[in-house]
Amino acid sequence: MLAIAAAVVFVIAFIIHATETSTETIFGPTSLMLVGLALLALHVAGLGAGWSARGRRR
Repeated sequence: MLAIAAAVVFVIAFIIHATETSTETIFGPTSLMLVGLALLALHVAGLGAGWSARGRRR
């Protein structure tokens, strides 16, 4: 789930950069890229994996 969110953030950052849209500093392409990288890092760390309330069954 976090990987999908990261992909969406990367697409938004690319569109802002490609159209050279003037935005606020917090919504600039570089800051959005860093947010996307943080989301990917959380996904790779296992935070976005399917969470389960139950333990593993044998």
